[in-house]
Amino acid sequence: MIIISIILVSIVALLHIYFLVLEMFLWGRPFGLKTFGITTEFAAATKSLASNQGLYNGFLAAGLVWGLILGMDGHTIEIFFLCCVIIAGVFGAITANRKILWIQALPGALALVTVVISYY
Repeated sequence: MIIISIILVSIVALLHIYFLVLEMFLWGRPFGLKTFGITTEFAAATKSLASNQGLYNGFLAAGLVWGLILGMDGHTIEIFFLCCVIIAGVFGAITANRKILWIQALPGALALVTVVISYY
């Protein structure tokens, strides 16, 4: 189960690095516009907001990577950051788009369950 938890936490961290890239660097580009279903005008008006959101996703990824690097000593860090991921995903699903529940919160919850089972 430890290997599964490492894999799932790694996937969640990679997802958040992907979100960072999308929101900070691709927001106004064709791929970002298509991914988020937004117009060029909306992207231009909200670029700084998206960049800020991307930065937060980067912090989530960094925290998960930090926990992974620490190995057995990093499980509490992983639990904390996975809880942050889940809360952000639930909030995003309520306030922005329900797909966020499945794209962000569900992977975080699955990873959290495996971390808790693996280390306790």
